[in-house]
Amino acid sequence: MSFDYKRMIKFEYNIGDKEKNYRMAAGAVLLVISIFTAKIILLVLGLVLVATGYSGWCPVYSGFHKNTRDTGGSDATAG
Repeated sequence: MSFDYKRMIKFEYNIGDKEKNYRMAAGAVLLVISIFTAKIILLVLGLVLVATGYSGWCPVYSGFHKNTRDTGGSDATAG
Protein backbone atom coordinates (compact mmCIF):
# COMPACT_ATOMS: atom_id res chain seq x y z
CA MET A 1 0.00 0.00 0.00
CA SER A 2 1.53 3.29 -1.03
CA PHE A 3 0.81 6.78 0.23
CA ASP A 4 -0.16 9.34 -2.41
CA TYR A 5 0.81 12.88 -1.36
CA LYS A 6 -0.81 14.56 -4.38
CA ARG A 7 -4.20 13.00 -3.64
CA MET A 8 -3.94 14.18 -0.04
CA ILE A 9 -4.39 17.83 -1.00
CA LYS A 10 -7.51 17.36 -3.16
CA PHE A 11 -9.93 17.83 -0.21
CA GLU A 12 -12.50 15.27 -1.32
CA TYR A 13 -15.08 14.21 1.26
CA ASN A 14 -14.11 10.75 2.43
CA ILE A 15 -15.71 10.27 5.86
CA GLY A 16 -19.21 8.80 6.15
CA ASP A 17 -21.95 10.09 8.43
CA LYS A 18 -21.60 7.31 10.98
CA GLU A 19 -17.86 7.84 11.29
CA LYS A 20 -18.36 11.61 11.52
CA ASN A 21 -20.53 11.09 14.59
CA TYR A 22 -17.98 8.76 16.17
CA ARG A 23 -15.12 11.17 15.52
CA MET A 24 -17.04 14.13 16.93
CA ALA A 25 -18.02 12.21 20.08
CA ALA A 26 -14.55 10.79 20.65
CA GLY A 27 -12.96 14.18 20.02
CA ALA A 28 -15.32 15.89 22.49
CA VAL A 29 -14.55 13.27 25.14
CA LEU A 30 -10.81 13.72 24.62
CA LEU A 31 -11.17 17.50 24.86
CA VAL A 32 -13.02 17.23 28.17
CA ILE A 33 -10.48 14.75 29.54
CA SER A 34 -7.61 17.02 28.45
CA ILE A 35 -9.11 19.90 30.41
CA PHE A 36 -9.06 17.89 33.65
CA THR A 37 -5.73 16.15 33.13
CA ALA A 38 -3.85 19.02 31.41
CA LYS A 39 -2.43 16.68 28.77
CA ILE A 40 -1.55 18.50 25.57
CA ILE A 41 -1.52 15.34 23.44
CA LEU A 42 -5.15 14.61 24.34
CA LEU A 43 -6.08 18.18 23.47
CA VAL A 44 -4.40 17.98 20.06
CA LEU A 45 -5.85 14.55 19.28
CA GLY A 46 -9.32 15.72 20.33
CA LEU A 47 -9.06 18.81 18.14
CA VAL A 48 -7.95 16.73 15.15
CA LEU A 49 -10.85 14.31 15.60
CA VAL A 50 -13.39 17.11 15.95
CA ALA A 51 -11.97 18.97 12.94
CA THR A 52 -11.94 15.93 10.65
CA GLY A 53 -15.38 14.87 11.85
CA TYR A 54 -16.83 18.32 11.25
CA SER A 55 -15.24 18.79 7.84
CA GLY A 56 -15.84 15.25 6.57
CA TRP A 57 -12.32 15.05 5.17
CA CYS A 58 -9.36 13.12 6.54
CA PRO A 59 -5.95 13.72 4.92
CA VAL A 60 -4.68 10.27 5.93
CA TYR A 61 -7.69 8.60 4.29
CA SER A 62 -7.03 10.64 1.14
CA GLY A 63 -3.40 9.55 1.07
CA PHE A 64 -4.31 5.87 1.38
CA HIS A 65 -7.31 6.10 -1.03
CA LYS A 66 -9.75 5.11 1.73
CA ASN A 67 -13.36 6.27 1.64
CA THR A 68 -16.08 5.49 4.20
CA ARG A 69 -18.80 7.60 2.59
CA ASP A 70 -21.85 5.84 1.24
CA THR A 71 -21.62 6.24 -2.51
CA GLY A 72 -25.22 5.15 -3.05
CA GLY A 73 -24.27 2.21 -5.22
CA SER A 74 -25.70 -1.30 -5.18
CA ASP A 75 -22.67 -2.56 -3.22
CA ALA A 76 -24.46 -2.21 0.13
CA THR A 77 -25.92 -5.41 1.51
CA ALA A 78 -29.36 -5.25 3.03
CA GLY A 79 -29.47 -6.96 6.41
